[in-house]
Amino acid sequence: MSEHRKDTILLRGIGVSPGIVIGRAYVVDSRVPDTVKYCHIDESATDEEIKRFEQALNTSKEQLERIKSRLKEEGRGKEHIAIIDAYLMILGDQMLIDETKRLIKEKKMNAEWALKEVLRDIVELFDSMDDRYFKERSQDIEHIVDRIIMNLAGHKRTSITEIDEPSIIVAHELSPTDTAQMSRTKVLAFLTDVGGKTSHTAIMARSLEIPAVVGLEDVTRKVRTGDTVIVDGLTGAVIINPSKSVIDVYKRRSQRYEQYNRMLHHYKDMPAETLDGRRIRLLGNIEIAEEINSLLEHGAEGIGLYRSEFLYLNRKNLPTEEEHLAAYSYVARLMSPKPVVIRTLDLGGDKFIPMEPSAEINPAMGLRAIRFCFKRPDIFKTQLRAILRASKEGNIKIMFPMISGIEEIRRAKAYLEEAKEELKKEGKRFDPNIKVGVMIEVPSAALIADLLAKEVDFFSIGTNDLLQYSLAIDRVNEHVAYLYEPFHPAVLRMIKGVVDSARKYGIEVSVCGEMAGEIEHALIFIGLGIEQLSMNATSLLKVKRLIRSINYSDAREITEKVLEFSTAMEVEGFVASRLKEFYKEEFWSVY
Repeated sequence: MSEHRKDTILLRGIGVSPGIVIGRAYVVDSRVPDTVKYCHIDESATDEEIKRFEQALNTSKEQLERIKSRLKEEGRGKEHIAIIDAYLMILGDQMLIDETKRLIKEKKMNAEWALKEVLRDIVELFDSMDDRYFKERSQDIEHIVDRIIMNLAGHKRTSITEIDEPSIIVAHELSPTDTAQMSRTKVLAFLTDVGGKTSHTAIMARSLEIPAVVGLEDVTRKVRTGDTVIVDGLTGAVIINPSKSVIDVYKRRSQRYEQYNRMLHHYKDMPAETLDGRRIRLLGNIEIAEEINSLLEHGAEGIGLYRSEFLYLNRKNLPTEEEHLAAYSYVARLMSPKPVVIRTLDLGGDKFIPMEPSAEINPAMGLRAIRFCFKRPDIFKTQLRAILRASKEGNIKIMFPMISGIEEIRRAKAYLEEAKEELKKEGKRFDPNIKVGVMIEVPSAALIADLLAKEVDFFSIGTNDLLQYSLAIDRVNEHVAYLYEPFHPAVLRMIKGVVDSARKYGIEVSVCGEMAGEIEHALIFIGLGIEQLSMNATSLLKVKRLIRSINYSDAREITEKVLEFSTAMEVEGFVASRLKEFYKEEFWSVY
């Protein structure tokens, strides 16, 4: 190895799963070789080229089937196997197959290039969407195309299963098939060039509690297998070939973090109760059932937000009622008697599932969530029937997203009543008194919360979208990201109005956005009188520690003062100063 390769390199990415790890890198060859080039082929050779493409498809399917069989033998969760099934469905997608064959035949191009052309069109469609979550889903299609191209080229793909000692995985991106095969005993952490907080890699990292940093851009070009690497999943820092003194610093930080975590785990079975007896319920947000074990290990008292979109992604057919039922029943039984709040379909528009694409200028404010469900009542009713049928298995509640007015919630409830009547006639059991709620994430809903409160059993405040819509900013746009201010006085006053309305009409109110898992925001929510917070697993004990360290009266006094401030900066400074008084051990203080 040349001498310059031993120079220390500091990279900054997005920390998506906390923890500090020092270890050896293992670079996974997860990208198609850059040698894929256009080749013109004779017309007489097109049939042979199509056969070569079909063989690569079959090889890819065989590889995934082997992975699926191994996962079953190892007793992996249903969600892991469902991921492989979704990939197998993509491999059978006729649009992908037929369009590639058409380009080979009509344009007389090699299979690799034809496949890349088809991929480019698909990625352009996904990239035109404003929603970051669904932009990141295009990577799943890329993973499948990459696998086919590698098989066309006879390229052997480095596999995570080949790791023989604990390592830090470094990859351009980790596909669901990669993470499904991970062994927590062998994977210390992982780093990727691409990805964001809602990417598959990030979600799996948090569910497996493996430290991870994503969005590093070119980490695969700067690190080699065997290099010593420091990963700080808290700050997003990655240090390649650190000096001994830097390693010593991070060893101490790692020890302090582990001590902090051990301290937090003492709180797991303790009630989330303030010093003066105010009880707060802490629940978890999940997307896939794989995350439930982590929630329970961190003392979650239920699921406050179960995102149901996972069932619709990466497949060419809509999920059946039985598939919905199996997913919801499994989660309900696992959590029973704890509550499970299932949010109905919240996709960004009908372009995201198998049907005629419909381009929109601004999908974030277009045909999404409940609006899409009203356009496609067949899809909506299928889901509602399944949720109702699963309600007999546990304590399930239904939550409707993106409600902006009274007419919408009444219409959604009417569909729910229709589903109940159908099931009664069919003799199928369900909870007739299932609780119904709405997500408050649109300013209009917040402003008429007193009217909505008469229509539902509970509110759940979705702070991510509420901030975006209230402050008129796109969180994905780097030019206005500085305006994304959770402490903005307008947002805090809006949330207070929602809480006051819920209290007036005697319904439950919770917060399920990212703010709920941050102690500085949780402090304000508690002071506002909110008794339920829902967050990712790794934030649960941190927030419980805060709750058990304060008086409710102090939180109320802090919140009353905060509501008098004029700027987000003033709010943030005041809250930070008060937090230090009763939360001195919080880990971020070591930085």
